[in-house]
Amino acid sequence: MPAAPTTTIDLSRLNLSHGEGKRIELPVRLEPFELGGQTYVANPVSVQARLEISRPSGGFAFRVHFPIHLEGPCMRCLEPAGLDLEVEAREVDAASTGDEELRSPYVEDDQLDIGRWAHDATILALPARILCRPDCLGLCPTCGVSLNDANPADHDHESAKDPRWAALDDLKLE
Repeated sequence: MPAAPTTTIDLSRLNLSHGEGKRIELPVRLEPFELGGQTYVANPVSVQARLEISRPSGGFAFRVHFPIHLEGPCMRCLEPAGLDLEVEAREVDAASTGDEELRSPYVEDDQLDIGRWAHDATILALPARILCRPDCLGLCPTCGVSLNDANPADHDHESAKDPRWAALDDLKLE
């Protein structure tokens, strides 16, 4: 899987005093996501993100928001699927406290890596399953045909016995 793209913002160049804030609109390029061995791509690859940065005492508070459209295979039937999301995430970086819980993994040497943050925030905003349609039936476990548009009568397959249980057929119950 390719590394998340790098789009950094130099926080020291913003010249924010304590109590001030700034809103920035910027394009963020999102590399393809790999989930369950399948690749999902943002369309368009670059999204317009709104970044809000505020300077409370002792550090920075961040909020990012952007819409995204992902395309890739359905997780049940492998047909093409699309998903529209509104991604919103918040981060805090209070470097002066020394508390690791208040440090953002996306800030290093006054550089905010918004590309990596947007990538991770998108992954966290995804639903458990990306489906081609909400009522997707998946694939027939016997023949592998998509069950979405198939006649159910065509998929009443005789189920073969599991050979591991064959010895039970020889038992005589009286």
